Amino acid sequence: MAKLTEQDILNWNGPEEDYMNNDHLEFFRERLLTMQRELLSNATATTSHLQEQEATPDPADRATLEEEYALELRTRDRERKLLQKIESTLRKIDEKNYGYCDDTGEPIGLRRLLARPTASLSVDAQERREWMKKQYAD
Repeated sequence: MAKLTEQDILNWNGPEEDYMNNDHLEFFRERLLTMQRELLSNATATTSHLQEQEATPDPADRATLEEEYALELRTRDRERKLLQKIESTLRKIDEKNYGYCDDTGEPIGLRRLLARPTASLSVDAQERREWMKKQYAD
């Protein structure tokens, strides 16, 4: 069978037992690997950019540069955390556990996974967690 497209995933209307079949797993593996490559490329670009740092005598210019670098480093830190989630999600695919809620074991849903391939909770479970977090944070 040909590789699935995003449209195929959106239009999938198969039986429940066919959810997260090998074609689905391969589609999401490729999507996650593409995300991983892009993030690693960004990290390499950031490293190069930071190594090219110019010394500037003007304090205002220096402050602007430092703020830009700090923002870039915060972004890369978030991306580093996302890389860890991607690696964890790829392991789930290898173990054939991908696409099911960590809390309930129910299918997460193809549309949610398209929007967020690293999702590990169904929408309901995610909302419950956020509600509980809010209750205990107040």
